[in-house]
Order: sequence, then C-alpha cells, then structure tokens
Amino acid sequence: MKQINSGKILAIVFCAMLFQLAACSKFLDEKPYTSLTEEEVYGSEENLKLLISGLYTQWRTTRQDRSALYLSMGTDEAKQGGQQMLEGSEQPALDKYDGGMNPSNSIIAAEWNKRWPVVSAAAKAIYYSPSADLKAQASFIRASINFELAMLWGPIPIIDLDNMKESRQPLSDVFQFIINDLKFASENLPATQSDHKIPTSGAALALLGKVYLYAPEESGLRDHNKAIEYFDRVIPNYSLLPNYGDLFNATLNQNSSEIIYAFQFKNIAPDNNMIQNQAGSRAVADLDANTYFGGYDLAMPTPYYYEDVWEGQDGDTRKEASIRYDFILPDGRVPRITWTGQVDELEPHIKKFEDFRTQGTQPFWYSGGLVYYLRLADILLCKAECLNEIDKTAEAVDLVNATVRTRAFGGTLSTTEAWPTTMSKNDFRVRIMDERIRELGFEGWRKMDLIRTGNFVNYVKERNIWAKNSGTLQDFHERYPIPESEIKQNENINPEDQNPGY
Repeated sequence: MKQINSGKILAIVFCAMLFQLAACSKFLDEKPYTSLTEEEVYGSEENLKLLISGLYTQWRTTRQDRSALYLSMGTDEAKQGGQQMLEGSEQPALDKYDGGMNPSNSIIAAEWNKRWPVVSAAAKAIYYSPSADLKAQASFIRASINFELAMLWGPIPIIDLDNMKESRQPLSDVFQFIINDLKFASENLPATQSDHKIPTSGAALALLGKVYLYAPEESGLRDHNKAIEYFDRVIPNYSLLPNYGDLFNATLNQNSSEIIYAFQFKNIAPDNNMIQNQAGSRAVADLDANTYFGGYDLAMPTPYYYEDVWEGQDGDTRKEASIRYDFILPDGRVPRITWTGQVDELEPHIKKFEDFRTQGTQPFWYSGGLVYYLRLADILLCKAECLNEIDKTAEAVDLVNATVRTRAFGGTLSTTEAWPTTMSKNDFRVRIMDERIRELGFEGWRKMDLIRTGNFVNYVKERNIWAKNSGTLQDFHERYPIPESEIKQNENINPEDQNPGY
C-alpha cells in the first residue's frame, strides 16, 4: 500500500491503466506518461471517466477466478477439495487455520494487495473530479472495498486526500468514513443505469443498510433501526424472481428485477469469470474439459451446507439450484475418481457458477455468468434480522415467510414449511443464519455473517472438516493477518500494529 504516499507514482499507475483501455489512444499521443503532473492526469473529466471505468475492471478481479472463492474458504459453507489440500501449505491454511495462516501467507497478501490500488485511485478520483456523478461512483467503489477490508482485516488506513490517515485507524472512524461515502453515493447516483457495471442509488442505499447491520459492536455504529430505514428505501424498487434457479441460469438475462448490483461477466475472455474452473469436479474435468460442471475442487460445499442445513426442507427449490449432486455427463458418461484417491471429487459441488453455454464448445474456464454482490433476497433477510433484534420477531418471521421462503418453495408456503411467528428471538437468530446459507451460499457473505454474529469459531470448528481435524482455530482467526510485505513497505504500519495472535 506504499503507493498511496506518492502522487507521482499514482499518476504513472493511472497512465498504465489508461494504456490498457482502447479509448486512451488519443491521450497517449498527447504527452509522455512520466511528464504528466498529477493535476493533469486527474484534472480532465475524460481521463477520470477512463480511470473509473478501469477501476470497475480492477474491482471485478476480486470476484474472478480463484479470488471469487478464497474469501469463502474456512467457513461452515465452503471447504477445499482433498487434492487442493495436498498442494503447498499457504492455501490449505485458509481452512486449517494452522501455522500457514501467518503474515507471510502470499494468498492473503495478494487479496489485500488487489484492493488497495483501487481504493487509492478512487480517492484521487473523488478529490479531483468536478462531477458529482463521478465522485459518487468512486465513493461507492471505495466504500465497498473498505467495508470488506475492515470486516476481514480489522482497522485499516483511511485514504482520503483531504485528511489522509495512513496508519491503521479505529473501526469507529473507518466505518463512519464508509458510511459517509455511501451517503454521498446514494444522494448523487441515479436510480437506474443503462451500463450495469455502474452502481445506482439503490445499490448505495442497500449497502448502507448492510453496513449499519454489520458494523462491529466496537465501532459503536451498529444500528438496526437505521439499517431498516435504508432497506425500506430499497425494497419497493426491486422484486424477487419467481424461480430461484433462474438467478443462476447464464442463458437468461441475469440483470433481473432482483439484482441491485452485480459484477458483469460474459463467457468470452478476458471477461469470463473462470469460477467454474475452480468450483467444478476434477473427475469430470479429467474425463472431458468441455463439460460445463468440470473443474478443480478449489472450493466445495461443506457437508453442513450440502446436507445438514436442508433437513426438514423437503421441497426447497434452492437445494438443487445451488448444489450439484449428479455428475453424469450430458452424453451419459460417468466420471471416475482419478486423482490420488481423493473421493471428494464426486461429492456434492457448488452449482451456482456453472455456465451451460460452454458445454461441448469451450472449456469450463470460460464460464461467464454474473457474480452477484447485492440482491433483494439478501436485503429482505437483513431487514428481517434487524426487526428481530429490535424485538419485532413476529414481524420478522412474516417477512421471511412471505418473501424468501415462499419463493424457495415454488410460490406457495404450507403451514409445515412456514416459520412460526411464536418463535423466540434467539431461535430466530439461529434459523436466519441457516436461511442465509440456503439462500446466499457462495455469494460472498458467509464469513462476514459469522464474524458479526459471533458464531465464527463455534460454527467453523464443528462444520468445516479441515478446521475440525486441525483443531487450531482460535478467536483471533476471525481476522486475517496484515501481510508481512505491507508492514515492511508501509512506514505507518509497524510490527506491533499486527492483528493479535499473529
């Protein structure tokens, strides 16, 4: 993150980003990169538009290929395949929470390092842009990434050119900064966008509500009433798709009435998300690389996710739409385990990222369905959780029954399938966590959900086979370590600033 200290370096980085964009050819003809001042680079609205367009592409890499699955690992939702656990020590540590989970872990460092250049460049765009709309777009990007960084790494620097704070800041300040960015974005973004990669005011409002729900207790900013206020401004403008499975059918228009914000991908390189490459079965991949559910077992559902959480859920359409249990190929061939006897190659796999468009024509790494960030079902469940926390449990139950659960059971909810409005507040807390994994599995929220509810250690050590076998998971593992490379390069973050336990 040392690059945030130098405007000159950022200007050169920005020019390099422009070089990757076809639209910048005219800009390149005008002046050499290294002779541009920071004001010249950022002072042009045309340049800023190119910069922000590039930021969307950079931000998207955090939901592409392996990165889309790394932050789901080590939960009660996701675990790595057996063969993956034999390859090195750094990646297995994401599930084992053993000695490999340390400040020198290159995978954790890579995820940290992907995010900070985007935050830094967004801060420049916010500072220099004369356009409220461009400022709002950059504010949304910065807030979204800061939210993820703060939830997973804890206190972080605040990159604001008006008040730069390059050391780790208290979570109260960090989350207030995130809230301020999202308020500005919500007030200055339009309600609709023809370009779906650009967020709307609804996306900012939805994320603002989630921030008030997710903010750590120590920040003093968790506020269920405020969260509901923002959710209520979002919910009327979106609608659930009638069929849950249609959300993950890449042959349909995935920018549907339910989607508040999604990372835009298609099955053409370099815009393919490549997630199926990692989420599918190695046994299928070895038999036919053009089968759309082949892959390399990087992240798989835990037994809790593919079996236990569905007990008593007969008729829930989300099960078959989310998880693949059948590995017979479309032409009838049956794959066999081929890699060192790793029997989990044919255990249930995640299904949400499969892209049937590749079947028989392209290898499975050309998967290109959208990757959802914010959708209405998530917001409805979040609102219900907030209602429960302010002692409106019956109202929370009614909301879940009338929306998410009714859709899950095909549009009609029987008395057996409906949650009872007489349940206790604590019972609702348990049930809503299971409902979230059924509805939102592998969509990137589980680790944050476990952290904010205080369930991280208890759930993971019992439900994730690798964490359970290792027996080394501790409370401090809620947060990732600050990378060793960051501590060495950033003079404002010292060894004593490391997260406790590492």
